Amino acid sequence: MKNRLRVLRAERGWSQGDLAERLEVSRQSVNAIETGRYDPSLPLAFRIADLFELSIEQIFVNPALETAEAD
Repeated sequence: MKNRLRVLRAERGWSQGDLAERLEVSRQSVNAIETGRYDPSLPLAFRIADLFELSIEQIFVNPALETAEAD
């Protein structure tokens, strides 16, 4: 799933390790989410949204909606 996690993290000057620590996950998990290899669980998505003070929809792009908008 596409997301803005890398951009949001960079805007705050955080490394992947910094973000992982704040979310209580591994740095590898953060990397996998940023690159779209792993979709976070719903509880983790909510923790990410809370940390950045954004809605889940502002961080993660629903591929089904993206395709519908392109049509």
